[in-house]
Amino acid sequence: MPDTSNGSTSTKTMGVLTVGGLVAVTAYTAALGSNGWLWFGWVVLGLITLAMVATRSA
Repeated sequence: MPDTSNGSTSTKTMGVLTVGGLVAVTAYTAALGSNGWLWFGWVVLGLITLAMVATRSA
């Protein structure tokens, strides 16, 4: 089993969730119309992911 003590796996997982969330929110918007709370949630998720990437690199 690979060493995940540096948080690399969790950062990759957050990246996948962020991209998946973007796809889901975009599909929802295309099918049913825009929902500000969904976009707000996606932005928050993206910022958390960016923070994880930044702290991993430091």
